[in-house]
Amino acid sequence: MDIETLRNFCITLPCVTEDIKWDNDLCFCIGGKMFCIASLDPPFKLAIKVEKEKFAELIQISGISPAPYLARYNWVSIQMDAHLGQQEQLELVKKSYQLVLEKLGKQERMKVENAS
Repeated sequence: MDIETLRNFCITLPCVTEDIKWDNDLCFCIGGKMFCIASLDPPFKLAIKVEKEKFAELIQISGISPAPYLARYNWVSIQMDAHLGQQEQLELVKKSYQLVLEKLGKQERMKVENAS
């Protein structure tokens, strides 16, 4: 997957905002909370939140590792050459969006649900 494919997918999700953080990372947020971080510098990689059970499974796959600074919150880093198909990666991004959405306050969640 490349950065444009990821961006085109993320901006279709309800109430998503994007921002550049740390000089070279494109961050996608819902309700001000990050759900996906993509490196703008080569090599392309992305970081997403996953379910606790899925975390242990994913880091066994070549090209996927615990995300620096965020692994304790069940975030993984996925390299461009990871042994994971594009569709699987997009499904994981969507699940990350849903996991972060579930943690938002009631008012923020209602805004997103009304926008869908």
